[in-house]
Amino acid sequence: MSASAPQDGRLGLVVAAKERVAEAVVRVVLTRPDGGALPAWTPGAHIDLILTEQLVRQYSLCGDHGDESHWEIGVLHEPAGRGGSRHVHEVLSVGDQVTASVPRNNFQLVPAPEYLFLAGGIGITPILPMVQAAQTAGAAWKLVYGGRRHASMAFLDRLARYGNRVAVQPEDTHGQLDLGGLLGTPRPDVAVYCCGPEGLLAAVESRCAAWPTGSLHVERFRPRPPGAGGTNGVGRDGAAAVLDEFDVVLARSGRTVRVPAARSVLEVLEAAGVDVLSSCREGICGTCETGVIEGEPDHRDSVLTDDERAASEFMMICVSRSRTPKLVLDL
Repeated sequence: MSASAPQDGRLGLVVAAKERVAEAVVRVVLTRPDGGALPAWTPGAHIDLILTEQLVRQYSLCGDHGDESHWEIGVLHEPAGRGGSRHVHEVLSVGDQVTASVPRNNFQLVPAPEYLFLAGGIGITPILPMVQAAQTAGAAWKLVYGGRRHASMAFLDRLARYGNRVAVQPEDTHGQLDLGGLLGTPRPDVAVYCCGPEGLLAAVESRCAAWPTGSLHVERFRPRPPGAGGTNGVGRDGAAAVLDEFDVVLARSGRTVRVPAARSVLEVLEAAGVDVLSSCREGICGTCETGVIEGEPDHRDSVLTDDERAASEFMMICVSRSRTPKLVLDL
């Protein structure tokens, strides 16, 4: 039986195992200290791993989503990054206690008769449980997995059992993925899932522009570059350009706060003593998703789909702003 989620959304966990699974990639296994069951999750889900008070990072769950005894994540060592992966690789050890959020999923596997999975590098992590789920469901599927070189590509042993459904294509021997051949002809019954570096995501988004709406599903590990695809800034009725300053009205209390140009909605609300959940502060994790009752957000996140941005029923208050003088939020 799955464990119920804690009221504060956080769990105290212990590092049960840590092993190298490719060049610069480690697999970390997390369990409850008492060995109890962990909250259930679905393919595509991620957790916030709270390494220190200053280091909170999001990692996709990459193990068996039917096994509630432990969670697994894969972490790429990025020495020039912001410190999270360096801490995992160089400091975190078996037996250490860490805190994690309950799983959240902004990358849900939708039912489809056929799937095309495209993974680049460490982007394989959320795809692994999706492949398992597609196989279990009896769906038609194919995975094309690219990386810089064979030795840098993690979890190849786990994928070997799927045979020719998985195409492993290291760039140093196979060149870049043939996206033209894979995506050149739109196929209405195929759901495309892609995770990896920004260059791959942007190229796949461009290739899938002619596909039926909703065919493509992507997840980013970093914020979408400004103006790079999507419908950032498009609201329900094509409102005017984004404003430097605007008011936010909290619908539940009627309170109004002013958001200046140099501060985010989240920062202003926190300073005003409003209790709001947040994590990445970059628009990639979905923790701060907030309902919009009135007004036109300027969407700058990397979570919402094009249709969700156009509907503007929700916004990520850590990065998104406003195209109208007033936003009324469900807070």
